[in-house]
Amino acid sequence: MAIRSIETRHYAERDAFFAGLRRLSRRSFFKLAGLSAGAALGRGLVWPRSFQLVEVANAADGAGPKFTFAYISDTHLYERKLNDRFVRAILKAVDDVNSLDPQPDFVLFGGDLAQLGQPKELELGRDILKTVKTPVKMMVGEHDWFLDMGERWRTFFGAPSYSFDHKGVHFVVLMSVVEKDFWTARGMTPMQRMQTVAGLDNATQSRFEVGDEGRKWLQDDLAKVEKTTPLVVFSHSPLYKYYRPWNFWTEDADEVQAILRPFQTVTVIHGHTHQLLTNHIGNISFHGMLSTAWPWPYAPEGLPKLTVQMNRADPFSQFDGCGDGAFDVSEAGLVDALYNLWDRNPITVRASYVTSGGGREVPPRTKLASY
Repeated sequence: MAIRSIETRHYAERDAFFAGLRRLSRRSFFKLAGLSAGAALGRGLVWPRSFQLVEVANAADGAGPKFTFAYISDTHLYERKLNDRFVRAILKAVDDVNSLDPQPDFVLFGGDLAQLGQPKELELGRDILKTVKTPVKMMVGEHDWFLDMGERWRTFFGAPSYSFDHKGVHFVVLMSVVEKDFWTARGMTPMQRMQTVAGLDNATQSRFEVGDEGRKWLQDDLAKVEKTTPLVVFSHSPLYKYYRPWNFWTEDADEVQAILRPFQTVTVIHGHTHQLLTNHIGNISFHGMLSTAWPWPYAPEGLPKLTVQMNRADPFSQFDGCGDGAFDVSEAGLVDALYNLWDRNPITVRASYVTSGGGREVPPRTKLASY
């Protein structure tokens, strides 16, 4: 039987409660919400901070999505004997996904499965992800790659760039963490190279890029796709220029965007930054994914203006600011991003908010200081 984390067992009752609410009509929902709020106030109770009832009404309104896929990202696994905390976090994320009803069509893993790309780290992550009920689409991150330049990754998971079609949408998984060779001239060992890339803000490594070969592959792949076909691109680094000193950046992002621009509907979903991020450039919407390991602070400049920032994480809580999530894809190929923040209220960033430049369906903003 698959292992279930203790946090999942604690939240099982909440999940059952939500499942029941989704079957209610809007009128019945508000009647129940009013009764339960009155009972809670009468008994001196407060709502748990992990969810908020009013957001369920929004989810219950209108037509449902064409399909949904979930994500788990940036697990940064060490060997279990070295860091059991990150292992417990990915187990919690797997429990979250496996408890979804109905199940998503597939799960995206957003990169950085391992911390230092070592075989036992990748094997551990591979074995845990095998317990996910629904198919998993793998994407590579820099922490998975630069110890052996992807040799073990290719053996376990295949090519770092590939595409597939699903229910009328063309999906592209794009290797975006290529770096120019900074290691050969310096005589670095493979582990020295890996540790350098693993550093967030060092000046030794180059900035990430898709590269000439990757852009050519992308052009060739998209040449076979009608421009009216909705396009969803998965990249580990953001395919825009956020903050260069931390490598929250893709050096050839402008060239990649030019390849995507002819398509009518484009969404890019990325990992790496470990934070809720929202951007819109031309016809392209961008969503960042949460990490299960830790949240990064927001960069001191370059933050996309559409981003509804998370407030500072509690340093004494393992899960605060971390999480997993899902994406609802509409008939038109537009994407709503659902952020399942483990110790906070869930947040939905709807396609209408992004494409309207922040004018419609604005997500709730934190009342506390950002970070």
